[in-house]
Amino acid sequence: MNILFIGDVVGSSGIEILEKRIYSLKKSYDIDLTVINGENSAVGNGVSRASYERLIRLGADVVTGGNHSFKQKGSQQLHEECERLLRPANYPDGVAGRGVYIIDLPPYKIAVISLSGTVYMEPLENPFSCIDGIISKLDTKNIFVDFHAEATSEKKALGHYLAGRVTALIGTHTHVQTADEVILRGHTAYITDVGMTGAEDSVLGVDSAAAIEKLRFRTPCRFTESKNPAFINAAAISFNEKLGKAYKITRIIMR
Repeated sequence: MNILFIGDVVGSSGIEILEKRIYSLKKSYDIDLTVINGENSAVGNGVSRASYERLIRLGADVVTGGNHSFKQKGSQQLHEECERLLRPANYPDGVAGRGVYIIDLPPYKIAVISLSGTVYMEPLENPFSCIDGIISKLDTKNIFVDFHAEATSEKKALGHYLAGRVTALIGTHTHVQTADEVILRGHTAYITDVGMTGAEDSVLGVDSAAAIEKLRFRTPCRFTESKNPAFINAAAISFNEKLGKAYKITRIIMR
């Protein structure tokens, strides 16, 4: 079985290139399931009902989140209503939504988990203890983790911690694709960051001039989405659904 992970979709340009290219992408890699990180898919970041529904229509089986999951007005209600929309599982009890979704494809089940790092990010529950608790309750060996984290060290550490216990750990959040895709311990597909889907000639999808102004002068500045041509960053993972074991990961850049 083959699963496609698409990196942080940034705004309308990210969604639009997927609407144009995702079908050929799925065909090229014989994709069975698609997971998209959508926490920046709305205008101004976050996920809105409109951006979520567009991602589902273009073929997302699950939309994962991150530190911007609740930036949009009405996003808490959206997360309560849409079971295929995830926010990090290590948010405190009582936060709207869920961090795990089970895809049921008889006779197999595939678990998708959204998880946030805590180094240089919000002080959520420790992701190591959180993921231990989740895995202990799952009744499937097919486990895919979107680890939305800033520090490469934290991503690497969790990847090695989960090696042999999950099918894949895919890093998101930094919007810059890393070239370290690997199968850990002959079992777990890993990449530190799968990258972003949005304007390539930009600063993480944001208009470069605005980002430069903010960093140069340290004064308040309104970020806007770059209007430059978009590209797709993704990873295709082939796995044995009987064993929950990945045997191939392919890093993808589609311009």
